[in-house]
Amino acid sequence: MAWDEPPEEPAYQDRIIDPDKLAPLPPDDDEQFDASGLPRSWRLEVLTSQIKRGDEKFSESGFSFGGLWETADWGSFSLDATAFQSDQGRNGGSRWIGTATIWQRNLRFDGGWRVDNGLGVLNTPLTPLQRDQYRFFLPSAPFSGLVSQWENTEDERRFFAGFGQAGVFSGARVVGFDQAEGQVGTLGSQWRWSPDWTGALAVLATDGRIVPDELGSGQYQDGRTEAAVFSTGWAGTQDEAKLHLHSSRGYLGDAFGAWTDIESRRGRYTYNYGAFRLEPGLAWGALPINNDAQGLHFRTNYRHPRWTWSVGIDQIQSVSGNSFEGTYANAFLRYQARANLGVGGSLNVRRSETDTDFSTRWFADRRARWGITRIQLDQAHTSERDDWQITLDQDLPMQTGSRLTVSGSIAVEDQDGVGRTDTFTLAALGGIELTDRISLDGNLRWIRGNGPNAYRGTDLNLSLNWRLASNWWLTATAYNNRGEQRSPFQLDPLAPPDVFVGIPRERSIFLSLRYQRQAGSSAVVLGGMPGTAAGNIRGSVFLDENGDGIRSAAELPAVNVTVILDGRYSVRTDSQGEFEFPRVAVGAHTIEVVPDNLPLPWFLDEQADRRAVEVQVRDTVRVDIGARRQR
Repeated sequence: MAWDEPPEEPAYQDRIIDPDKLAPLPPDDDEQFDASGLPRSWRLEVLTSQIKRGDEKFSESGFSFGGLWETADWGSFSLDATAFQSDQGRNGGSRWIGTATIWQRNLRFDGGWRVDNGLGVLNTPLTPLQRDQYRFFLPSAPFSGLVSQWENTEDERRFFAGFGQAGVFSGARVVGFDQAEGQVGTLGSQWRWSPDWTGALAVLATDGRIVPDELGSGQYQDGRTEAAVFSTGWAGTQDEAKLHLHSSRGYLGDAFGAWTDIESRRGRYTYNYGAFRLEPGLAWGALPINNDAQGLHFRTNYRHPRWTWSVGIDQIQSVSGNSFEGTYANAFLRYQARANLGVGGSLNVRRSETDTDFSTRWFADRRARWGITRIQLDQAHTSERDDWQITLDQDLPMQTGSRLTVSGSIAVEDQDGVGRTDTFTLAALGGIELTDRISLDGNLRWIRGNGPNAYRGTDLNLSLNWRLASNWWLTATAYNNRGEQRSPFQLDPLAPPDVFVGIPRERSIFLSLRYQRQAGSSAVVLGGMPGTAAGNIRGSVFLDENGDGIRSAAELPAVNVTVILDGRYSVRTDSQGEFEFPRVAVGAHTIEVVPDNLPLPWFLDEQADRRAVEVQVRDTVRVDIGARRQR
């Protein structure tokens, strides 16, 4: 080797670092983590609020408590409880109300059995075969009692039973439960009787029915209902078929219903079709369902990386001759013109012997450096009114930990005998980290209208969150809402009926002090194994008015809805539709939404109610899940 030549470098060799010699990750912020025992977390929150609802003023003060516990032999436990005093009493004076729900999930037995047990304020369950339907929906009934659900993963058998006291959810800023005089009882089973065939049977009896009161909330009245649904389903490689037989008797009379759901998949095409006959007075539990209708329905869907479209038609006749008779048709098209540009639209037509009503939607989505922009035009025409609305929605790119969506809309409502009302709206939705310890979350909507149905004012749901110390949070919330109204673009005659009238205008100031702590082996975090690092899962459940899967500034939250992590740990959404699972193991997880308290006619389809998420070290994964309104 010449003196002026550099020495040869040794050949590269992979160096494997022994995981046992890795330095432990530092604790989050200044939190002193207690690593003894199995993982567990708990929170205690003191709450107070001042509320004006309609013409009534009242206050609510109390506390809430929640927690998650992992056990070695008895599965995992989740608890949500509230207790507060309200001077809104229907008979005058103050009263204490609240809720308490404890779930024991993932309790294992020999033979492949897994058991989930619930105690407290619950909603009646359904078997998967009866819950996952294409055209018709059975609502759940709230009650205070217990429920047990058994599942055998080896032969796919399921059983559930529940019994308790009927009631309705109450409270303005804090969720409570008003017990009624009647009872609720339910039984159900699902089984696989051959490799391709599945059967299910569910019965539900409710002593009372839920109707709107003078404030637009729910109240129980006399009206006993007993109902049973038998279902059977066949599943092949490309085709599925379901038959449902429904019988009920009670305050609406005796009635019978039957409907079929058939799905065929051929490449990129999916076909859904079936027949139905729902007699007048058909009921399920304490809430109304669609009835007095018979006919046929058909849908075809096509999915391609660039093209997505669907076409559907329903031919409907009234069983009694006193409800809608005619044709309902809809169509949807979306074209991905470029990687950053998509356009599309939809059309809904409802035609009877006397009238033809229609609604349309046209939209364009563009992704650029400044975020995702959507422009949308909605229009509706009926025999009594003409409505249109144009909306510009902008999802802005933000720094990690912050998010912001802004939108503006112009709407015109022209109703016969009333006149024309013009409305201009500006809205913002998001969360911003103001400092390391202070954040602002919520939505703000400014509305200015002119005309006979005009509204002027500001709707808001803003929360200022201040982390006082490692385990202490102070939250101040200001809330103002003019109330909910039925969408003028809703035309589907088979959509589940709106249960309640529009909620009156409400204003409130809400203050809470929360203590939250986690403990247990830092290696055994939620869903993790020894040596696992952790991240967080946050998200929301909302009412996806435009059906694009993205929460816009003007869309409302879904409150008090159960969200389950990996089938083991459950929480409920808050007043902004938000939920959180802190300190979740790195890796793949499943988020499932139980549509127990979604208002009709909102529902979650099979693609929305269960999401797979991937958690990274010290990262926060956000999951926004939109409920769709049936059109």
